[in-house]
Amino acid sequence: MTLLPQGVSIAHPEHLYIGGAWVAANSGRLIELISPDTEQVVARVAEADAADMDAAVAAARAAFDQGPWPLMAPAERIAAFRRMVGHLRTRVDELAKCWTAQMGGLASFAGPMHAGSVAVLEGLAAMAEGFAFVEQRPSMGAAAGFVAYEPVGVVAAIAPWNGPFGIMANKVAYALLAGCPVIMKPSPETPLEAYIIAEAAEAAGLPAGVVNLVNGHREASDHLVCNPGVDKVSFTGSTVAGQRIASVCGERIARCTLELGGKSAALVRDDFPIDVAAKMLTGTITMMSGQVCAMLSRVIVPRARHDELAEAIAGEMAKVVIGHSDDPAAHLGPLAMERQRDRVEMYIAEGRKVADLVCGGGRPAHLNQGFFIEPTLFANVPNDSRIAQEEIFGPVLSLIPAEDEEDMIRIANDSRFGLNGSVLTHDVDAAYRIGRRVRTGGFGQNGLRMDFGLPYGGFKQSGIGREGGREGFMAYLEVKTLLLDGVPSAL
Repeated sequence: MTLLPQGVSIAHPEHLYIGGAWVAANSGRLIELISPDTEQVVARVAEADAADMDAAVAAARAAFDQGPWPLMAPAERIAAFRRMVGHLRTRVDELAKCWTAQMGGLASFAGPMHAGSVAVLEGLAAMAEGFAFVEQRPSMGAAAGFVAYEPVGVVAAIAPWNGPFGIMANKVAYALLAGCPVIMKPSPETPLEAYIIAEAAEAAGLPAGVVNLVNGHREASDHLVCNPGVDKVSFTGSTVAGQRIASVCGERIARCTLELGGKSAALVRDDFPIDVAAKMLTGTITMMSGQVCAMLSRVIVPRARHDELAEAIAGEMAKVVIGHSDDPAAHLGPLAMERQRDRVEMYIAEGRKVADLVCGGGRPAHLNQGFFIEPTLFANVPNDSRIAQEEIFGPVLSLIPAEDEEDMIRIANDSRFGLNGSVLTHDVDAAYRIGRRVRTGGFGQNGLRMDFGLPYGGFKQSGIGREGGREGFMAYLEVKTLLLDGVPSAL
Protein backbone atom coordinates (compact mmCIF):
# COMPACT_ATOMS: atom_id res chain seq x y z
CA MET A 1 0.00 0.00 0.00
CA THR A 2 1.39 3.43 -0.99
CA LEU A 3 2.35 5.58 1.99
CA LEU A 4 3.31 9.25 1.71
CA PRO A 5 3.30 12.25 4.06
CA GLN A 6 0.04 14.17 4.21
CA GLY A 7 -0.16 16.76 1.45
CA VAL A 8 2.41 15.06 -0.79
CA SER A 9 1.31 13.60 -4.14
CA ILE A 10 3.93 11.44 -5.83
CA ALA A 11 2.61 9.12 -8.52
CA HIS A 12 5.10 6.23 -8.34
CA PRO A 13 6.99 6.20 -5.02
CA GLU A 14 7.43 2.43 -5.18
CA HIS A 15 9.18 2.62 -8.56
CA LEU A 16 12.45 4.00 -9.92
CA TYR A 17 12.72 6.40 -12.86
CA ILE A 18 15.08 4.94 -15.48
CA GLY A 19 15.20 5.64 -19.19
CA GLY A 20 12.10 7.81 -19.17
CA ALA A 21 9.88 5.19 -17.48
CA TRP A 22 8.77 4.31 -13.96
CA VAL A 23 10.07 0.79 -13.39
CA ALA A 24 9.97 -1.70 -10.55
CA ALA A 25 13.17 -2.06 -8.56
CA ASN A 26 15.14 -5.22 -9.30
CA SER A 27 15.53 -5.86 -5.57
CA GLY A 28 11.79 -5.91 -4.94
CA ARG A 29 12.50 -4.13 -1.66
CA LEU A 30 11.20 -0.88 -0.21
CA ILE A 31 12.96 1.72 1.93
CA GLU A 32 10.93 2.94 4.91
CA LEU A 33 11.22 6.64 5.79
CA ILE A 34 11.03 7.44 9.50
CA SER A 35 9.64 10.64 11.01
CA PRO A 36 12.19 12.28 13.33
CA ASP A 37 9.26 13.70 15.33
CA THR A 38 7.31 10.51 15.99
CA GLU A 39 9.71 7.68 15.04
CA GLN A 40 6.90 6.29 12.85
CA VAL A 41 7.07 5.28 9.18
CA VAL A 42 5.81 8.16 7.01
CA ALA A 43 6.62 6.89 3.50
CA ARG A 44 7.99 3.98 1.52
CA VAL A 45 10.01 4.12 -1.70
CA ALA A 46 11.64 1.61 -4.01
CA GLU A 47 15.13 0.39 -3.12
CA ALA A 48 17.58 0.12 -6.00
CA ASP A 49 20.30 -2.50 -6.08
CA ALA A 50 23.42 -2.86 -8.24
CA ALA A 51 21.41 -4.04 -11.26
CA ASP A 52 19.21 -0.93 -11.08
CA MET A 53 22.27 1.29 -10.85
CA ASP A 54 23.69 -0.35 -13.96
CA ALA A 55 20.38 0.10 -15.78
CA ALA A 56 20.33 3.80 -14.91
CA VAL A 57 23.90 4.24 -16.16
CA ALA A 58 23.03 2.42 -19.40
CA ALA A 59 20.02 4.69 -19.93
CA ALA A 60 22.03 7.83 -19.25
CA ARG A 61 24.87 6.56 -21.42
CA ALA A 62 22.49 6.00 -24.34
CA ALA A 63 21.00 9.46 -23.83
CA PHE A 64 24.47 10.96 -24.06
CA ASP A 65 26.01 8.79 -26.77
CA GLN A 66 22.99 8.45 -29.08
CA GLY A 67 20.39 10.85 -27.76
CA PRO A 68 19.65 14.42 -28.78
CA TRP A 69 20.25 16.15 -25.44
CA PRO A 70 24.00 16.95 -25.65
CA LEU A 71 23.61 17.99 -29.30
CA MET A 72 20.72 20.35 -28.75
CA ALA A 73 21.30 24.08 -29.03
CA PRO A 74 21.81 25.50 -25.51
CA ALA A 75 18.65 27.58 -25.95
CA GLU A 76 16.58 24.40 -26.43
CA ARG A 77 18.02 22.82 -23.29
CA ILE A 78 17.44 25.99 -21.31
CA ALA A 79 13.82 26.15 -22.48
CA ALA A 80 13.23 22.54 -21.39
CA PHE A 81 14.88 23.22 -18.05
CA ARG A 82 12.71 26.28 -17.54
CA ARG A 83 9.66 24.05 -18.03
CA MET A 84 11.00 21.84 -15.24
CA VAL A 85 11.46 24.85 -12.98
CA GLY A 86 7.92 25.99 -13.75
CA HIS A 87 6.63 22.60 -12.60
CA LEU A 88 8.72 22.71 -9.44
CA ARG A 89 7.44 26.20 -8.64
CA THR A 90 3.91 24.77 -8.41
CA ARG A 91 5.07 22.14 -5.91
CA VAL A 92 6.98 24.22 -3.37
CA ASP A 93 4.40 23.41 -0.70
CA GLU A 94 4.85 19.67 -1.31
CA LEU A 95 8.62 19.97 -1.26
CA ALA A 96 8.39 21.75 2.08
CA LYS A 97 6.14 19.02 3.50
CA CYS A 98 8.56 16.33 2.29
CA TRP A 99 11.47 17.99 4.07
CA THR A 100 9.59 18.43 7.33
CA ALA A 101 8.30 14.85 7.31
CA GLN A 102 11.60 13.15 6.44
CA MET A 103 14.28 15.36 7.98
CA GLY A 104 12.39 17.11 10.76
CA GLY A 105 13.09 20.59 9.43
CA LEU A 106 10.87 23.28 10.90
CA ALA A 107 7.71 23.85 8.87
CA SER A 108 7.99 27.57 9.64
CA PHE A 109 11.28 27.63 7.68
CA ALA A 110 10.51 24.98 5.05
CA GLY A 111 8.35 27.10 2.73
CA PRO A 112 10.72 30.05 2.32
CA MET A 113 13.69 27.66 2.08
CA HIS A 114 12.24 25.71 -0.84
CA ALA A 115 10.85 28.75 -2.61
CA GLY A 116 14.37 30.15 -2.40
CA SER A 117 15.82 26.97 -3.85
CA VAL A 118 13.50 27.22 -6.87
CA ALA A 119 14.52 30.85 -7.30
CA VAL A 120 18.15 29.73 -7.42
CA LEU A 121 17.25 27.40 -10.30
CA GLU A 122 15.75 30.32 -12.19
CA GLY A 123 19.01 32.20 -11.66
CA LEU A 124 21.02 29.27 -13.01
CA ALA A 125 18.91 29.24 -16.18
CA ALA A 126 19.60 32.94 -16.63
CA MET A 127 23.31 32.32 -16.09
CA ALA A 128 23.30 29.63 -18.79
CA GLU A 129 21.55 31.98 -21.20
CA GLY A 130 24.45 34.39 -20.94
CA PHE A 131 27.17 31.71 -21.12
CA ALA A 132 29.32 31.60 -24.26
CA PHE A 133 29.58 27.90 -25.13
CA VAL A 134 31.97 28.74 -28.00
CA GLU A 135 34.45 31.60 -27.94
CA GLN A 136 36.77 32.77 -30.68
CA ARG A 137 40.23 33.70 -29.42
CA PRO A 138 43.40 34.95 -31.07
CA SER A 139 45.69 32.10 -32.14
CA MET A 140 49.31 31.89 -33.29
CA GLY A 141 48.71 28.35 -34.56
CA ALA A 142 45.83 28.84 -36.98
CA ALA A 143 43.79 31.40 -38.83
CA ALA A 144 40.93 30.95 -36.40
CA GLY A 145 41.09 29.66 -32.82
CA PHE A 146 38.04 28.62 -30.84
CA VAL A 147 37.43 27.40 -27.31
CA ALA A 148 34.33 25.22 -26.96
CA TYR A 149 32.72 24.13 -23.69
CA GLU A 150 31.19 20.68 -24.07
CA PRO A 151 29.23 18.47 -21.64
CA VAL A 152 31.41 16.30 -19.44
CA GLY A 153 29.16 13.25 -19.97
CA VAL A 154 27.04 11.10 -17.66
CA VAL A 155 26.75 12.60 -14.18
CA ALA A 156 26.01 10.73 -10.96
CA ALA A 157 24.49 13.27 -8.55
CA ILE A 158 24.60 12.13 -4.92
CA ALA A 159 22.89 14.37 -2.38
CA PRO A 160 22.77 14.28 1.45
CA TRP A 161 19.78 14.15 3.75
CA ASN A 162 19.97 17.62 5.33
CA GLY A 163 19.09 19.77 2.29
CA PRO A 164 17.86 17.17 -0.18
CA PHE A 165 15.96 19.36 -2.63
CA GLY A 166 18.19 22.38 -3.02
CA ILE A 167 21.41 20.39 -3.22
CA MET A 168 20.08 17.78 -5.65
CA ALA A 169 18.25 20.32 -7.78
CA ASN A 170 21.40 22.40 -8.22
CA LYS A 171 23.37 19.36 -9.37
CA VAL A 172 20.63 18.41 -11.80
CA ALA A 173 20.42 21.98 -13.06
CA TYR A 174 24.12 22.27 -13.85
CA ALA A 175 24.16 18.85 -15.53
CA LEU A 176 21.14 19.54 -17.72
CA LEU A 177 22.14 23.06 -18.70
CA ALA A 178 25.58 21.76 -19.67
CA GLY A 179 24.07 18.98 -21.79
CA CYS A 180 24.74 16.06 -19.44
CA PRO A 181 22.32 13.24 -18.58
CA VAL A 182 22.09 12.81 -14.82
CA ILE A 183 21.47 9.95 -12.41
CA MET A 184 19.97 11.15 -9.13
CA LYS A 185 20.98 9.11 -6.10
CA PRO A 186 19.36 10.80 -3.09
CA SER A 187 19.99 9.88 0.52
CA PRO A 188 17.89 6.83 1.48
CA GLU A 189 16.51 8.90 4.37
CA THR A 190 15.23 11.76 2.20
CA PRO A 191 14.42 10.63 -1.37
CA LEU A 192 10.98 12.18 -1.87
CA GLU A 193 12.24 15.48 -3.27
CA ALA A 194 14.12 13.62 -6.01
CA TYR A 195 10.83 11.99 -7.05
CA ILE A 196 9.33 15.43 -7.53
CA ILE A 197 12.36 16.48 -9.60
CA ALA A 198 11.93 13.36 -11.76
CA GLU A 199 8.24 14.14 -12.20
CA ALA A 200 9.21 17.68 -13.23
CA ALA A 201 11.56 16.27 -15.88
CA GLU A 202 8.79 13.98 -17.12
CA ALA A 203 6.27 16.84 -17.23
CA ALA A 204 8.77 19.01 -19.12
CA GLY A 205 9.15 16.35 -21.80
CA LEU A 206 12.88 15.70 -21.40
CA PRO A 207 14.17 12.86 -23.61
CA ALA A 208 14.37 9.36 -22.15
CA GLY A 209 17.44 8.73 -20.02
CA VAL A 210 18.33 12.38 -19.50
CA VAL A 211 17.08 12.32 -15.90
CA ASN A 212 17.10 9.10 -13.86
CA LEU A 213 16.29 8.33 -10.22
CA VAL A 214 17.66 5.44 -8.16
CA ASN A 215 17.33 5.22 -4.38
CA GLY A 216 19.81 2.98 -2.66
CA HIS A 217 21.90 2.29 0.38
CA ARG A 218 25.68 2.53 0.62
CA GLU A 219 26.60 -0.65 -1.27
CA ALA A 220 24.42 0.21 -4.28
CA SER A 221 25.69 3.78 -4.24
CA ASP A 222 29.27 2.58 -4.29
CA HIS A 223 28.41 0.37 -7.26
CA LEU A 224 27.09 3.43 -9.09
CA VAL A 225 30.27 5.39 -8.42
CA CYS A 226 32.41 2.46 -9.60
CA ASN A 227 30.54 2.08 -12.91
CA PRO A 228 32.92 3.17 -15.70
CA GLY A 229 29.96 4.55 -17.64
CA VAL A 230 29.81 7.45 -15.18
CA ASP A 231 31.96 10.35 -16.39
CA LYS A 232 31.52 12.61 -13.37
CA VAL A 233 30.39 12.25 -9.77
CA SER A 234 28.96 15.26 -7.99
CA PHE A 235 28.78 14.43 -4.29
CA THR A 236 27.75 16.33 -1.19
CA GLY A 237 28.22 14.55 2.11
CA SER A 238 30.77 13.33 4.61
CA THR A 239 34.51 13.57 4.15
CA VAL A 240 34.84 9.81 4.72
CA ALA A 241 32.49 9.03 1.82
CA GLY A 242 34.16 11.74 -0.25
CA GLN A 243 37.56 10.11 0.24
CA ARG A 244 36.17 6.85 -1.12
CA ILE A 245 34.62 8.58 -4.14
CA ALA A 246 37.82 10.52 -4.85
CA SER A 247 39.87 7.32 -4.80
CA VAL A 248 37.46 5.51 -7.15
CA CYS A 249 37.29 8.44 -9.57
CA GLY A 250 41.06 8.81 -9.41
CA GLU A 251 41.58 5.23 -10.61
CA ARG A 252 39.84 5.94 -13.92
CA ILE A 253 40.49 9.73 -14.01
CA ALA A 254 36.78 10.41 -13.78
CA ARG A 255 35.76 13.94 -12.90
CA CYS A 256 34.38 14.66 -9.45
CA THR A 257 33.09 17.57 -7.43
CA LEU A 258 33.10 16.97 -3.68
CA GLU A 259 31.43 19.24 -1.14
CA LEU A 260 32.33 17.66 2.18
CA GLY A 261 32.41 18.31 5.90
CA GLY A 262 33.29 21.38 7.90
CA LYS A 263 34.17 22.65 11.35
CA SER A 264 33.74 26.32 10.70
CA ALA A 265 34.74 29.04 13.13
CA ALA A 266 33.18 32.36 14.11
CA LEU A 267 35.77 34.84 15.37
CA VAL A 268 34.36 37.42 17.81
CA ARG A 269 36.27 40.71 17.80
CA ASP A 270 36.31 43.15 20.70
CA ASP A 271 34.13 45.72 18.90
CA PHE A 272 31.17 43.36 18.62
CA PRO A 273 28.56 43.48 21.44
CA ILE A 274 28.33 40.34 23.56
CA ASP A 275 24.53 40.28 23.67
CA VAL A 276 24.23 40.53 19.88
CA ALA A 277 26.88 37.84 19.42
CA ALA A 278 25.10 35.50 21.83
CA LYS A 279 21.77 35.89 20.08
CA MET A 280 23.33 35.44 16.62
CA LEU A 281 25.38 32.38 17.55
CA THR A 282 22.47 30.67 19.31
CA GLY A 283 20.16 31.30 16.37
CA THR A 284 22.80 29.88 14.04
CA ILE A 285 23.67 26.67 15.90
CA THR A 286 19.97 25.78 16.29
CA MET A 287 19.20 26.35 12.58
CA MET A 288 18.26 22.98 11.06
CA SER A 289 19.22 21.53 14.46
CA GLY A 290 22.86 22.28 13.67
CA GLN A 291 22.81 19.90 10.70
CA VAL A 292 24.49 22.23 8.20
CA CYS A 293 27.89 21.48 6.69
CA ALA A 294 28.87 25.17 6.83
CA MET A 295 27.67 25.54 10.43
CA LEU A 296 29.60 27.92 12.70
CA SER A 297 30.17 25.32 15.40
CA ARG A 298 33.40 26.78 16.82
CA VAL A 299 33.38 30.23 18.44
CA ILE A 300 36.79 31.81 19.02
CA VAL A 301 36.78 34.74 21.39
CA PRO A 302 39.41 36.81 23.25
CA ARG A 303 40.05 35.23 26.63
CA ALA A 304 39.00 38.38 28.48
CA ARG A 305 35.49 38.12 26.97
CA HIS A 306 35.13 34.32 27.09
CA ASP A 307 33.20 33.93 30.33
CA GLU A 308 30.86 36.83 29.58
CA LEU A 309 30.02 35.38 26.16
CA ALA A 310 29.50 31.89 27.64
CA GLU A 311 27.01 33.27 30.14
CA ALA A 312 25.18 35.25 27.46
CA ILE A 313 24.91 32.27 25.09
CA ALA A 314 23.61 30.09 27.92
CA GLY A 315 20.94 32.72 28.56
CA GLU A 316 19.91 32.70 24.92
CA MET A 317 19.89 28.89 24.74
CA ALA A 318 17.55 28.81 27.73
CA LYS A 319 15.00 30.70 25.62
CA VAL A 320 15.08 28.20 22.75
CA VAL A 321 11.74 26.43 22.31
CA ILE A 322 12.24 22.76 21.41
CA GLY A 323 9.34 21.12 19.65
CA HIS A 324 7.98 19.06 16.78
CA SER A 325 8.84 20.29 13.33
CA ASP A 326 5.24 21.30 12.61
CA ASP A 327 4.99 23.39 15.80
CA PRO A 328 4.98 27.07 14.72
CA ALA A 329 6.42 28.08 18.10
CA ALA A 330 9.45 25.77 17.86
CA HIS A 331 12.94 27.19 17.35
CA LEU A 332 14.66 23.80 17.44
CA GLY A 333 13.27 20.61 15.95
CA PRO A 334 14.57 17.04 16.09
CA LEU A 335 17.74 15.61 14.65
CA ALA A 336 17.12 13.78 11.40
CA MET A 337 17.49 10.22 12.59
CA GLU A 338 18.26 8.03 15.58
CA ARG A 339 21.84 7.34 14.55
CA GLN A 340 22.45 11.08 14.26
CA ARG A 341 21.17 11.65 17.79
CA ASP A 342 23.40 8.83 19.00
CA ARG A 343 26.36 10.48 17.27
CA VAL A 344 25.65 13.86 18.86
CA GLU A 345 25.27 12.27 22.28
CA MET A 346 28.62 10.51 21.82
CA TYR A 347 30.31 13.84 21.12
CA ILE A 348 28.61 15.44 24.12
CA ALA A 349 30.04 12.65 26.29
CA GLU A 350 33.49 13.32 24.79
CA GLY A 351 33.10 17.03 25.44
CA ARG A 352 32.34 16.48 29.13
CA LYS A 353 35.81 14.92 29.48
CA VAL A 354 37.78 17.91 28.22
CA ALA A 355 35.67 21.08 28.52
CA ASP A 356 33.10 22.82 30.70
CA LEU A 357 29.49 21.93 29.92
CA VAL A 358 27.70 25.25 30.40
CA CYS A 359 24.19 24.19 29.39
CA GLY A 360 22.25 21.49 27.57
CA GLY A 361 23.74 18.11 26.89
CA GLY A 362 20.61 16.02 27.31
CA ARG A 363 17.27 15.13 25.80
CA PRO A 364 14.40 17.55 26.50
CA ALA A 365 12.29 16.23 29.37
CA HIS A 366 8.96 17.16 27.80
CA LEU A 367 9.54 15.09 24.63
CA ASN A 368 9.70 11.34 25.20
CA GLN A 369 9.45 10.46 21.51
CA GLY A 370 11.46 11.66 18.55
CA PHE A 371 15.16 12.36 18.04
CA PHE A 372 15.50 15.54 20.09
CA ILE A 373 18.54 17.01 21.84
CA GLU A 374 18.95 20.21 23.82
CA PRO A 375 21.05 23.08 22.49
CA THR A 376 24.43 22.52 24.09
CA LEU A 377 27.31 24.85 24.95
CA PHE A 378 30.83 23.84 25.95
CA ALA A 379 33.26 26.48 27.22
CA ASN A 380 37.04 26.49 27.60
CA VAL A 381 37.26 23.98 24.77
CA PRO A 382 40.79 22.92 23.74
CA ASN A 383 41.07 23.34 19.97
CA ASP A 384 42.78 19.94 19.66
CA SER A 385 39.83 18.13 21.26
CA ARG A 386 37.43 15.98 19.29
CA ILE A 387 34.52 18.37 19.76
CA ALA A 388 36.61 21.17 18.23
CA GLN A 389 38.14 19.13 15.41
CA GLU A 390 35.39 16.75 14.27
CA GLU A 391 32.08 17.53 12.62
CA ILE A 392 29.27 16.86 15.10
CA PHE A 393 26.31 17.89 12.93
CA GLY A 394 24.08 18.89 15.81
CA PRO A 395 23.23 21.88 18.04
CA VAL A 396 26.53 21.75 19.94
CA LEU A 397 28.64 24.89 20.20
CA SER A 398 32.30 24.96 21.30
CA LEU A 399 33.62 28.19 22.83
CA ILE A 400 37.41 28.51 22.48
CA PRO A 401 39.46 31.24 24.21
CA ALA A 402 42.26 33.02 22.34
CA GLU A 403 44.93 35.51 23.33
CA ASP A 404 44.46 38.05 20.54
CA GLU A 405 43.37 38.45 16.91
CA GLU A 406 46.44 36.69 15.57
CA ASP A 407 45.77 33.76 17.88
CA MET A 408 42.12 33.65 16.76
CA ILE A 409 43.20 33.31 13.14
CA ARG A 410 45.73 30.63 14.06
CA ILE A 411 43.09 28.62 15.92
CA ALA A 412 40.56 29.00 13.09
CA ASN A 413 43.09 27.59 10.63
CA ASP A 414 44.13 24.75 12.93
CA SER A 415 41.63 22.34 11.37
CA ARG A 416 41.66 19.69 8.66
CA PHE A 417 38.51 21.33 7.30
CA GLY A 418 38.16 24.60 5.42
CA LEU A 419 34.57 25.09 4.34
CA ASN A 420 33.27 28.28 5.91
CA GLY A 421 33.97 30.95 8.48
CA SER A 422 32.83 34.26 9.88
CA VAL A 423 34.04 37.21 11.89
CA LEU A 424 31.75 39.19 14.14
CA THR A 425 32.79 42.83 13.78
CA HIS A 426 31.45 46.18 12.63
CA ASP A 427 34.77 46.95 10.95
CA VAL A 428 34.52 45.95 7.28
CA ASP A 429 38.26 46.44 6.75
CA ALA A 430 38.99 44.02 9.58
CA ALA A 431 36.43 41.56 8.19
CA TYR A 432 38.14 41.62 4.79
CA ARG A 433 41.62 41.32 6.29
CA ILE A 434 40.70 38.38 8.51
CA GLY A 435 38.59 36.75 5.82
CA ARG A 436 41.55 36.68 3.45
CA ARG A 437 43.71 34.95 6.06
CA VAL A 438 41.27 32.26 7.20
CA ARG A 439 41.75 29.22 4.96
CA THR A 440 38.19 28.46 3.93
CA GLY A 441 36.20 28.38 0.70
CA GLY A 442 33.65 30.84 2.08
CA PHE A 443 33.75 33.58 4.69
CA GLY A 444 31.14 36.07 5.88
CA GLN A 445 30.92 39.11 8.08
CA ASN A 446 28.56 38.83 11.05
CA GLY A 447 27.05 35.39 10.82
CA LEU A 448 26.52 32.36 8.64
CA ARG A 449 26.23 33.80 5.15
CA MET A 450 25.68 31.78 1.99
CA ASP A 451 24.87 32.68 -1.61
CA PHE A 452 24.32 29.70 -3.92
CA GLY A 453 24.54 31.97 -6.94
CA LEU A 454 28.25 32.37 -6.14
CA PRO A 455 30.95 29.66 -5.91
CA TYR A 456 30.57 27.39 -2.89
CA GLY A 457 33.01 24.76 -1.67
CA GLY A 458 35.94 24.12 0.60
CA PHE A 459 39.67 24.09 1.14
CA LYS A 460 41.56 21.10 2.56
CA GLN A 461 39.35 18.12 3.48
CA SER A 462 36.17 20.12 2.93
CA GLY A 463 36.15 19.21 -0.73
CA ILE A 464 37.32 19.49 -4.31
CA GLY A 465 35.89 21.96 -6.80
CA ARG A 466 32.99 24.36 -6.44
CA GLU A 467 29.25 24.39 -6.75
CA GLY A 468 27.39 27.62 -7.42
CA GLY A 469 27.79 30.35 -10.00
CA ARG A 470 29.80 30.12 -13.20
CA GLU A 471 32.51 28.15 -11.40
CA GLY A 472 29.99 25.46 -10.45
CA PHE A 473 28.75 25.27 -14.03
CA MET A 474 32.27 24.89 -15.43
CA ALA A 475 32.69 21.68 -13.41
CA TYR A 476 30.13 20.02 -15.72
CA LEU A 477 31.94 21.06 -18.90
CA GLU A 478 35.06 19.95 -20.75
CA VAL A 479 37.18 22.54 -22.54
CA LYS A 480 38.08 21.90 -26.19
CA THR A 481 40.43 23.96 -28.35
CA LEU A 482 39.74 24.05 -32.13
CA LEU A 483 42.33 25.42 -34.58
CA LEU A 484 40.76 25.98 -38.01
CA ASP A 485 41.62 27.56 -41.32
CA GLY A 486 38.65 29.90 -41.08
CA VAL A 487 35.43 30.74 -39.28
CA PRO A 488 32.73 28.03 -39.76
CA SER A 489 29.34 29.13 -41.06
CA ALA A 490 27.64 27.86 -37.88
CA LEU A 491 29.33 30.68 -36.00
